[in-house]
Amino acid sequence: MPARTDRSAPDEVDLRNLSSEGREALMVQAAKAYYDLDRTMADIAKALGLTRWQVARLLKDAREQGVVRIEIVPRAQRRPELESRLQRAYGLREAIVVPSSGEEDGLLVDSVAQAAGQFLAALTPRPALVGVSWGRTMAAVAHWLPGRWNDGVEVVLLNGAMNIRATATRTNNIAELFAVAGNGRATLLPVPAIVGRAETRIVLEQDPVIETVLALGRDAPVVCFGLGSMTPDSVLVRSGYITETELDALRARGAIGDVLGRFIDPGGAVVDPALDARTIGLDLRTLRGKPIAIGVAVGQRKHAVVLAALRAGMVNVLVTDEQTARFALDEAARHV
Repeated sequence: MPARTDRSAPDEVDLRNLSSEGREALMVQAAKAYYDLDRTMADIAKALGLTRWQVARLLKDAREQGVVRIEIVPRAQRRPELESRLQRAYGLREAIVVPSSGEEDGLLVDSVAQAAGQFLAALTPRPALVGVSWGRTMAAVAHWLPGRWNDGVEVVLLNGAMNIRATATRTNNIAELFAVAGNGRATLLPVPAIVGRAETRIVLEQDPVIETVLALGRDAPVVCFGLGSMTPDSVLVRSGYITETELDALRARGAIGDVLGRFIDPGGAVVDPALDARTIGLDLRTLRGKPIAIGVAVGQRKHAVVLAALRAGMVNVLVTDEQTARFALDEAARHV
């Protein structure tokens, strides 16, 4: 007499031969057991006469077909749905979006800066070397870094920051602030952001001390920088590097903002090669090869430069506000 077939054996259920109603019933059973009863896939497979692969497939289909809806509700104020859409639209490693409805500009900068600080502090493995830019947004990020966020970290300044003109708020000591918060050390770039002659930049960059700092910036696996706007209160204008007349001329040439002191057009290309030849700091092409390149930007005046940085691949982590995120997503949808 032939042995009786065990109908509960895992390979006896062929999901392809089930009716849609039968398959959905299995989805619900598997989903309840997995999400509500905290059972393992192995336990569910045994109970339903399936393989673990089949259980995983049912759970995946349940999510895709809306039988299961997973809601991410972070305790910090975030917009996870917008973050996921940004990551898909621009191929980002990560996106962090904070709500912007009803926020004053100063409060919104603080909210975005705090989110950027939390992201940096949560990086694993902790980077031994981090590159940073300077400016008001980055000063806010430094303020919100948790104490000992990266014990012993070395922080290198990515672009020249010696001010020509004093400002009410000091914004050029960012590397020091990052390092102090991380119980580490800062390596500064003790030169102006923009010099008067291209020959001067060449001589300065050939100096062994300056050359070493620039090499550190190129080697940093993690960089964090603000994105500059084309407004009279830009730190480059307020610090005396660019006059408002020069800013107007850059705008006429197609500039929509600056990244690390280099003025770019909507495609991410430098708009004024002569000015760029007098600018000291990390070459923008280097950003595209960084494992983690964090761009931090807030507000409508930064929309254009955020979009350019995304399209040019200068950032793979974006920390921003909700309205800026929606603007970038609308632009991505327009060019599908």
